[in-house]
Amino acid sequence: MKRVVSLVVGVVLTTGGFAQYRTQAQQLVLSNEDSLNAGINSSKTVISGYGSALYQRDFNKKESILNLERAVLFVGHQFNNKISVFSELEIEDAKVAGGEGGGEVSMEQLYLKFNLNPKQYIIAGLFVPRIGFLNENHLPVNFNGVERPIVEQQVIPATWRELGVALYGSLNHAPVNYSLAIINGLNSANFEHGTGIRDGRAEGRNATANNLAITGSLQSTWRDFRFQLVGYVGGTVGLNKRSADSLGLNSGAFGTTLYMGEADVQYNHNAFSAKALATYISYPDAEKVNTAYAKNLASGMYGAYAEVAYNWLYNSNSNKQFISFVRAEVYDLNAKIPAPPKAIYDGTVKQSHIIAGFSYLPIPNVVIKTDVRLAHTGSQNPELVPNPSPNALPYQQDNSFFNLGIGYSF
Repeated sequence: MKRVVSLVVGVVLTTGGFAQYRTQAQQLVLSNEDSLNAGINSSKTVISGYGSALYQRDFNKKESILNLERAVLFVGHQFNNKISVFSELEIEDAKVAGGEGGGEVSMEQLYLKFNLNPKQYIIAGLFVPRIGFLNENHLPVNFNGVERPIVEQQVIPATWRELGVALYGSLNHAPVNYSLAIINGLNSANFEHGTGIRDGRAEGRNATANNLAITGSLQSTWRDFRFQLVGYVGGTVGLNKRSADSLGLNSGAFGTTLYMGEADVQYNHNAFSAKALATYISYPDAEKVNTAYAKNLASGMYGAYAEVAYNWLYNSNSNKQFISFVRAEVYDLNAKIPAPPKAIYDGTVKQSHIIAGFSYLPIPNVVIKTDVRLAHTGSQNPELVPNPSPNALPYQQDNSFFNLGIGYSF
């Protein structure tokens, strides 16, 4: 525990943190990667990582799965007190086999960090912008529930990494942290109905650089609260002007613009913790993209969730934690759509979820989790099922899942 607390203090001092660290209902676990970022690592070269596996039972389908969700290996190196490199390689779904679907091997991040002074630094390369809770902090020991929050998967969507340059810092005389980044834009040709903007991410692979995006954040604390506001503005067409004009799309750095706003708050006091997040996406030119690529995209999408948790071992004299939690999530990937026939409403992507469960951490770096998720969706639109199978079962708007998982980080 002393090592964990020392890492927390180092990160607070080095990354522009501005509030005294408070013991929380769920101990924040920091990795060797965090120690390198904070500049308090004892070695020039650092190895770190995390991973998770799950069992899930789908009660509607009466099917169960077992999956090694991800295994991540981090290697970083501090060249001197001003320059470091951070790299992270991820394998999803255990393996990638030729000719078979599923699985992914990817770089989750690869960037250089340049320290300007004790309160400011610049990073350049492939990184995760500061947005939401999960994007920057997705260690399985640091969030409740076997599955990552659904809103931060479907709407934001985490983990969201792109190529670019970012400035991070804190103000000298106010409890405010900030970030400002310029990154490659999204690719609207890859957007798909039902997945929001997720498939438009480049993730460092042949990113469209004719269009760009700017994202910025502000963080502040007051007593046991931490607040964050994030904004994103970016182009979604990377074609040259001639090609874009032929499709009726706006080209340029911010052509066919997409806007995103996100706000969140956390509260931690003794054994109790709570958090809430809300995000909204505005895509005014969705109609043009639908016409150009025969899509069914929305012009407005939203998501929100709230969670409360309690650590029943808070007063024990050990590193063990036993946390119970409940989280409510809602989102709609077609909250606003272009007028028909430019788009067709799909009630199945308007969803609500209630997740309740437990996390047991025998040590801060290892977690065993279990939860139950109750899901509800809107009704299915027959217009989106033009040729239904004669053997198809009626669409079920309610479903439930049982999850059991393990995770680690170091």
